[in-house]
Amino acid sequence: MSEEIFVSGRNIPNIDPVLHIWHWQIPVYLFLGGLAAGLMFFSAFNYLRGRENKHEVTVKWASFIVPIALVLGLIALFLDLKHQLYFWRLYTTIRFDSPMSWGAWTLMAITPLSFLWCFSYLREFVSAFSGKKKWIDKALNFTMNIVFKFKWVATFEAYVIKNRKAMAWANVILSFILGIYTGILLSAFNARPLWNSSILGPLFLVSGLSTAAALIMWLTKDKDERKLFGQIDLLLIGLELFLITHMFMGFLAGSQVKIEAAQLFLGGEFTAAFWTFVVGIGLVIPAIFEIMKLRGYKIPVALPAMLILIGGLIFRFIMVDAGQITRFLY
Repeated sequence: MSEEIFVSGRNIPNIDPVLHIWHWQIPVYLFLGGLAAGLMFFSAFNYLRGRENKHEVTVKWASFIVPIALVLGLIALFLDLKHQLYFWRLYTTIRFDSPMSWGAWTLMAITPLSFLWCFSYLREFVSAFSGKKKWIDKALNFTMNIVFKFKWVATFEAYVIKNRKAMAWANVILSFILGIYTGILLSAFNARPLWNSSILGPLFLVSGLSTAAALIMWLTKDKDERKLFGQIDLLLIGLELFLITHMFMGFLAGSQVKIEAAQLFLGGEFTAAFWTFVVGIGLVIPAIFEIMKLRGYKIPVALPAMLILIGGLIFRFIMVDAGQITRFLY
């Protein structure tokens, strides 16, 4: 560990003039966590509603993205840690007053469950995607030979499939907690006026559900499933715009530091980026495209879906960066 000696209290990197200790890893982690939570929620919820075969992409195939997103998000989070060799200490205690403790244990539970959920559909996945390309077939056959090499694996598979409903209920609850936690993680920092808002939790949850709905809409080829998630995404976009509006209304009705936090987006340095890339390109334009598509216009489904995903990622980058600038001085 290296040490630095500061001879002045001014112009200290990452501390003065503003605190900046969270970098790209945190917004990437928040984005992937929200996306994974949204995909898992839709998968488990639609399974419980009996749409396992009607909405196969939602329930089965999109869920295979969840463990990948969670693992990549955890890697990003691990890279951000200062003392990486001691991450395991998060799991030696439970602190009910700590959002990070809640997040750590939620991830500990939902990550293996996401793998088990995918494992229960592995044979169907191989059957559905085999026979398209040789390299895909080789990869799938190689995977099946490794996974089902031992007889007890098939027995365990039958047990997992039998308890799929119980896993679905657990996934609904855990995915909701994970989705809202990505916003609560920031709002718990009372020293940062921009983050100190009760709306951040619901806002990040809705944003994660919106990105998940957009991705499902992009992946599916079923017209009914695509139309349904287009409508769901429109509803979520409207709700997200409502929450953003009320977040700023709350800031402007608060103390001076809250007003100054809002002014970062209302004429300040984040104004152009936020209203152009997050609200405009990430929410309003995709909503217009989805309305046009629902009315029969030929709009490539990848276009609004991609814009929503990009907007969701930029939103988290802006909120993390802007929040570290705001501070209580009086």
